[in-house]
Formats: sequence, structure tokens, C-alpha cells
Amino acid sequence: MLTLTEAAYLAGIVDGEGTITLTKMHRSENRRPIISIASTDRELLVYIQQLVGGDITSKRNYKPSLHKNSFVLTIKNKRDIFTVLNYITPYLVITQKKKEQL
Repeated sequence: MLTLTEAAYLAGIVDGEGTITLTKMHRSENRRPIISIASTDRELLVYIQQLVGGDITSKRNYKPSLHKNSFVLTIKNKRDIFTVLNYITPYLVITQKKKEQL
């Protein structure tokens, strides 16, 4: 799915601009993992979407005169998330810090 270069690049984007969370989409559901990446560069998110899937949405801009429009790529599909995590985990900085603490 991802080359080593793409996995390392995506790990850097997730480290810098992304989040990996466990969340409930509905009250009756169990928690599930979600990867989201926010950026003002829509083309970057489109590139990542082509690599790993997900949905891009616009964030509401309350002060257009002060802020650029921004977007969020959200990956909710469990299979896609676990595939992405398997590829990027070795390159995540936070993972390396945790390994050093052990």
C-alpha cells in the first residue's frame, strides 16, 4: 500500500498536524480509532487521501480576514486505520520517545 518513503512522510504529517484518537461516533457504539489531519493546504490532504483514503471536510472559518480556510482529513474505516498505523508506527516520533522510556 505505502512505500517506506510515503509511510515516513505520512508519519511526519501525523506527528505534526494529526491526531490518533479513540472516539465514539454514536452513544451506543464502542470506541473506535480515528486518524485526523488538519491543514490549510487542501492539496496535501488530497494527496494523503489518495494514498490511504478518508474524507476531507472544511472547517468553519469565523474570521476569514484573519485566518486561512482550513480542512480536515478524517480516516474512520477500521481496516484503513490499522493498515496506516502498521505502516507509520515505526516512524512516529512519539513512538520512539515511548520506546526510550521503557
